[in-house]
Amino acid sequence: MKILISSFDPFGGEQINAAEETLKAMPDKVGEHTLVKVILPTVFGHSFEILKGHIEEQQPDAVICLGQAKGRPALTIERIALNLNDASIPDNAGNQPKDQAIDPEGDLAMESLLPVKAMVEAANDAGTKTAVSLSAGAFVCNDILYRLTQYGKAHGIIGGFVHVPACPKQEGDCPKMPTEAVVKGLQAAISVLGK
Repeated sequence: MKILISSFDPFGGEQINAAEETLKAMPDKVGEHTLVKVILPTVFGHSFEILKGHIEEQQPDAVICLGQAKGRPALTIERIALNLNDASIPDNAGNQPKDQAIDPEGDLAMESLLPVKAMVEAANDAGTKTAVSLSAGAFVCNDILYRLTQYGKAHGIIGGFVHVPACPKQEGDCPKMPTEAVVKGLQAAISVLGK
């Protein structure tokens, strides 16, 4: 399988994004899967438009978007996308939508097209603390998950979103996970795709 895997750039005034660190550390192949990596801007809507361009160019079998969830102690694979943008901070273009539907005509919520529970189990078996998450928040991570799920359903592409904890390079008193551990868990999770 060809898997398009993305992360966001740093946001919220930070210099490092743990998801970007993870993406950079990922190998180009996981088993028989080839990874195509792309870094996206942390900007509502625009990030998906760029991702969609890469999807149309690369024609991947699956898409996995990575994002940072500072404060979470585990790798978390998102199960639900909400049709809601409600930002507590501005994105990197200064947008801060409040109580806005992503698609006014769309479903209130959609389930990830990835085999979430199988991926979580595989990552845990590999020794990386991993859990199912039922909320991707209401920032750019959820925005891209909702748009990707909607696009994937229409075009027959599986896809979803994985949140990574803060990494040791980052400042602040919050749970942190070594990038190597995140990469190990993510590789295990990816290995179940197509089975």
